[in-house]
Amino acid sequence: MATTYPKCSPTEMLGLLVLLNDHKGSEDVALLADDLDLEIDEIFPALEYAEVLQFVKVTDGRATFTDLGRKLVGASIRDRKTIVREQLKKTPLFRTIVRALEASPEHRISDEEFGHIISFTTAKADGGEQNIVNWGRYADLFRYDADVHAICPARKVAATKGGGRSPPPTPPPPADSKPAVRSSSGSTEPPRGPGTASAVA
Repeated sequence: MATTYPKCSPTEMLGLLVLLNDHKGSEDVALLADDLDLEIDEIFPALEYAEVLQFVKVTDGRATFTDLGRKLVGASIRDRKTIVREQLKKTPLFRTIVRALEASPEHRISDEEFGHIISFTTAKADGGEQNIVNWGRYADLFRYDADVHAICPARKVAATKGGGRSPPPTPPPPADSKPAVRSSSGSTEPPRGPGTASAVA
């Protein structure tokens, strides 16, 4: 059997899961499609991959959250990516891509090598490969470098203790800057006058 590959985008799958959450975590697939104003077969790709990643179970035409699926929809954007990343790494396709990337001396997979890996799936060359890259990028598993035409490791993002990106350092004020003044309403305002520049945090 060919290795399963995603036939939907991350946004489509997550949108379906958010809708399922609105339905208390369990609903008839036909009703979910009706809510989205789509035919049933149009939501199957998202539903199928959500099941592959173990976020839902589909039984007798009814989709129901797994515990992991409930955790996913209740998580922050950053944590959602982490959960999706860990689940993708359990699939044969993405596990193979990650291992090939780690094993490469240059830590990159050329277009040709990537195409060889994808050849073991039923992904269509006219869009399937790009969608696989999009999933890898979404989950910070890898990225595509157009300059070298290769799959490369995802860039590391510096994080603060709060889990967000580190803000850029605040430049020191100019030597002739004046302190902010407090208005009668209690708000702090920069000094007025010609040549005064406002700093954007």
